[in-house]
Amino acid sequence: MRFGITILPEYRWKDAARLWRRAEELGFDHAWTYDHLTWSGLQDSPWYGTTPTLTAAALVTTTIKLGTFVTSPNFRHPLALTRDILALDDVSDGRFLCGVGSGGSLDATIQGGPDLTPRQKVDRFEEFVVLLDKLLTTDGVDFQGEYFETRNGRTLPGCVQQPRVPFIMAANGPRSLRLAVKFGAGWVTTGPKSPDFETWFAAVTDLSHRLDDVLEGRPFDRYLALDSARYSLSSPAAFEDVVSRAAALGFTDVITHWPRPEGVYAGSEDTLEKIVTDLIPRLR
Repeated sequence: MRFGITILPEYRWKDAARLWRRAEELGFDHAWTYDHLTWSGLQDSPWYGTTPTLTAAALVTTTIKLGTFVTSPNFRHPLALTRDILALDDVSDGRFLCGVGSGGSLDATIQGGPDLTPRQKVDRFEEFVVLLDKLLTTDGVDFQGEYFETRNGRTLPGCVQQPRVPFIMAANGPRSLRLAVKFGAGWVTTGPKSPDFETWFAAVTDLSHRLDDVLEGRPFDRYLALDSARYSLSSPAAFEDVVSRAAALGFTDVITHWPRPEGVYAGSEDTLEKIVTDLIPRLR
């Protein structure tokens, strides 16, 4: 099992730098930040840009992988995003992971544009991934789709990681799962919104079995975001419980959130350090 942590892009860099360094010092395998314009429950809180945050994080770390959790076509064009990906992959010396998904509802229309149906969102996501893959592996791309277009899209010099940066793909429905298996180096899920932990984990189990059906026995990395129904760092016992369940389902990676002083993901850094010291070595 590999362990990751998400640091929300809400802190001034003079405070955030310590968290990213500490994530590496604590031995986390990967660290992530959200790629949203705003996020549910924190619309009135400070919020900084994803690409500058990860660039700065790359400059204060040396080994930990860094990723977007997750990038979507809600406000990203694949060609402009390709430039950011190339820079992040280069500055991090090949440590960047591109988490991608179809996009949630909160920042879907914040810049205007239509409110797409679920089917249209998957159509757009498929087009987004196909074009992004092409841009990261081919220079000089002409593409005309329903949602995106490029005319001689130049993408030199190419990725440090070859043939391109890995996609860690969020997917729940049948089409998205097939897309994840085709283009992804791994699958990530938060699971659906659920009223309690047991209901949530039952839904995660069902999703994992659906992925099994698509994979037909192929090995594939699986990332589970642990904190959708209860905060996994609320106690060592809660963390051990959900990680053990995830391992039994075949998840290769789990992701929690850095404890915040209050509100969502409120917790203690002392609890985080105790879990890292006492539990994670045994759960790996």
